[in-house]
Amino acid sequence: MKAQSKVNLPQTQHAVQLVGPDELVLNKSKEVFPPGPHQVLCKVEAVGLCFSDLKLLKQFSSHARKTEIVSGIDPGILKEIPSYAPADIPTVPGHEAVVRIAEVGPGVESFKPGQRYLVETDYRWLPTTGSNASFGYNFEGALQQYVLMDERVITSPEGDSMLIPVSEGLSASAIALVEPWACVEDAYATKERRRLKQDGRMLVVAETDVADDVFAKLFNLYDRPGQITWVSKFAAPPLPDIAITTAADISKIAGAAYDDVIYFGSDANTAEALFEKVAPQGLVNIVLCGGEFASDVVTPIGRVHYGGVRIVGTTGPDPAESMACIPETGEVRAGDKINVVGAGGPMGTMHVIRNICQGVGGVSVFAADIDEDRLAVLSKLAEPLAKKNNISYEPYNPKTQKIEESFDYTVVMAPIPELVSTSVKTAEKGAVINIFAGIPADVTTKIDLDACIEKQLYFIGTSGSVLEDMKRVLAKVESGRLDTDVSVAAVCGLDGAGDGIRAVEKRQIAGKIMVYPACKGLGLTELSKLKEKIPEIAECLNEGMWNKKAEEVLLKAYQNS
Repeated sequence: MKAQSKVNLPQTQHAVQLVGPDELVLNKSKEVFPPGPHQVLCKVEAVGLCFSDLKLLKQFSSHARKTEIVSGIDPGILKEIPSYAPADIPTVPGHEAVVRIAEVGPGVESFKPGQRYLVETDYRWLPTTGSNASFGYNFEGALQQYVLMDERVITSPEGDSMLIPVSEGLSASAIALVEPWACVEDAYATKERRRLKQDGRMLVVAETDVADDVFAKLFNLYDRPGQITWVSKFAAPPLPDIAITTAADISKIAGAAYDDVIYFGSDANTAEALFEKVAPQGLVNIVLCGGEFASDVVTPIGRVHYGGVRIVGTTGPDPAESMACIPETGEVRAGDKINVVGAGGPMGTMHVIRNICQGVGGVSVFAADIDEDRLAVLSKLAEPLAKKNNISYEPYNPKTQKIEESFDYTVVMAPIPELVSTSVKTAEKGAVINIFAGIPADVTTKIDLDACIEKQLYFIGTSGSVLEDMKRVLAKVESGRLDTDVSVAAVCGLDGAGDGIRAVEKRQIAGKIMVYPACKGLGLTELSKLKEKIPEIAECLNEGMWNKKAEEVLLKAYQNS
């Protein structure tokens, strides 16, 4: 499709709207917003359904990305954007999208009608109270025929656009699925903070006396904070050039305010109270000084995923020992035994395939799922790839098969807090536990922190992806090195999107569901059932796999719907 100056736009459209917690409606007369001076109106070609859509469905206004933007943009600009839908305002889900520019506002110079783009959804420079702004959350997403975006929102402070140009040679589904694959990539490529926050805010709680040279050594190795809040019956050590304030107890200090929290002690109640004081992207360093908690500790694992909070510790008296255990990135390491828990789901499948094909030497991949049918579908994809890459691959059902293994790297794919606790028990020394599933930001669970600290375990968690991840995965797709269409298990129009989200909720389909807004009347249809429902499309499948030809035939069949 060549660029054009204008299209005949409808005044209303079909859209799937989330109007309250667990309240989805198909609105057949939602307004098509004309673009303002700095805005672009895009026609949605395809959008994938994601487990994150389900999390938004359940949490609605309490979801960390549905809350209001607190900084990074003039509030007056937000009032000019009718697709900005924070808090209790109904929104349109859908963030795994490929779009085509339909019309641009008079002040827009970077985009022209007809251009095709992959949508990067994550606006990390626009913080909310618990996360950041995002397309498909507090900005309307792609489960509609047309979606409005504003250049002032989708352009980063560095000048990068969140609309990534894509070629005409790929299926819309293959492009849209770059987004979830990029989220998987980000989980491993993420760079961890291995130093103290330079000039940041530090909280120190010392329930034991601290040697004077401990902080001098720590700051020499890992940078210096700008200020320290000291809570202890023991006097603070001399720290020239650092502002130190004291507080009588933890309850007197602000919550979620400190970039680095260091705790010298082993009282579970104190540790639990301190977790509330760490800021987003903050680091908690637990220095046991030879003690132990002797009981599980309520730990904010939801904030590991959504808030970027990290926890380290040492059994000794030196916090520098804890810092030395932080990995540089979230990447798997040569020789790792990798356990993907919940491997049979759409995202779990991506993790399994990614680690089989990543080219890291000597790894073995274990795929855990309690659904035998899902495991069978996964193994159909994974086994030939494992053989080709000379990687050990072992699927198992933890309900029926006991695996006598401990793991160097565990990826938790199901949003079940207890799975994190179990992963601690099966972890090798120095293991990474990647909390990929979107456990809500306010969810905690009891963790054996004594074991975590003794084994030098590291919890990692990411939410969404960054532009570089999207571009890296897109390059693999456009070069033919990665076929994201292998993830597609079902297709539908907006009429079937609600059923699709419920299918995600009930784990009914082992793969991604692709929604085509142009296909009015197309209900949720699994690829395995295309032969009986739409045989002309089934004939286009490649050994049962979705592809560009099948998509073209589908769109042609429904073009006059």
